[in-house]
Amino acid sequence: MTNEEVRVIGAMESAFSRRVEIALKMKGVKYEYVLENLSNKSPELLKYNPIHKKVPVFLHNGRPIVESLVILEYIDETWTSGPSILPKDPYERAISRFWANFIDTKILGALTKIYISKGKEQDANEEIVELLSILENELKDKKFFGGESIGLVDIVANLIALWLDVIQQGVGKEIFTKQTHPKLFKWSEEYMNCSIIKETLPPRADLLPHYFPSAYASK
Repeated sequence: MTNEEVRVIGAMESAFSRRVEIALKMKGVKYEYVLENLSNKSPELLKYNPIHKKVPVFLHNGRPIVESLVILEYIDETWTSGPSILPKDPYERAISRFWANFIDTKILGALTKIYISKGKEQDANEEIVELLSILENELKDKKFFGGESIGLVDIVANLIALWLDVIQQGVGKEIFTKQTHPKLFKWSEEYMNCSIIKETLPPRADLLPHYFPSAYASK
């Protein structure tokens, strides 16, 4: 495709907008990144996502698409020349969608509880450990959830590879470690060492003062 306008309205701290950037870089699509201040939302964000009023917003030739999972599928279907984000087999595609949704509902929900309670809610800590064990069992002995290459579930699991690590460091709890989830931890290391991931995800040092300003803002 030529003469295209591709824009991403996102935020530094948003795992969801970073997913969209990862997918675009995987596909080799050039895009403009518009940094949004979520504490003072812009008229453009409110115009293009008036229902949820959140990032990411994906603009393709002026037409907006919202919700990261929807955007990832749109990117995969629109730019077919790059590596596939979802499997070609319909059954495998359905399974990938299931686990992506599992991360965005179950794991995100438990992670939010840990963050809000500052790690003091034992039930939330135990819940996420159990959920991570379920996900590790699905990973089995594969390098990535997508097999030998990064796919939909891997992109969505940036929540685990970086944001979970930031939250557990901020609350002072060891929830996800090499000892508790060896296969998933190895996946995380492989994932974070990928060149596209390293150049797209924000530094841990930038996320800590955002989520824990009183503890890290002056460090």
